[in-house]
Amino acid sequence: MKVILKENIPSLGYKDDVVEVKSGYGRNYLIPQGLAIIASDAALKRLAEDQKQRAHKIEKIHAEAEAAAAALADVKVTIEAKAAQNGHIYGSVNAAKVAEELAKIGHEVDRKIIDMEIIKTLGEHKAIVRFLRDVNAEIIVEVIAEAEDK
Repeated sequence: MKVILKENIPSLGYKDDVVEVKSGYGRNYLIPQGLAIIASDAALKRLAEDQKQRAHKIEKIHAEAEAAAAALADVKVTIEAKAAQNGHIYGSVNAAKVAEELAKIGHEVDRKIIDMEIIKTLGEHKAIVRFLRDVNAEIIVEVIAEAEDK
């Protein structure tokens, strides 16, 4: 079944994409959650008209996303975590912690657009912030051991 996505879904596609999904996934999850609509002829015509009307808005959004990506170009986030002697940390560092640290240094980024593996060791790791389909920024996440005297 073909559906039109109403929101970005990381494993499926971006907003306004027409994608092919299994019927059960579309009818039982995407459509009831308001994440997609059925790609009927009328819906596809409406989508084409909306995209034509939003062309100038899309340029502005694209420019803002590129500016935000440029601001994050050389950003390095340092996160302290309790660690064992062998370099493994207790717990993990995830996208929410990275977003929180980015906010502390003045970059408001939604945790949902940060693409990274869950970090469980000390050292430097890479994370990708996906603003738009073709606008990404790569940041360095450094996990260091928390000071013992706290």
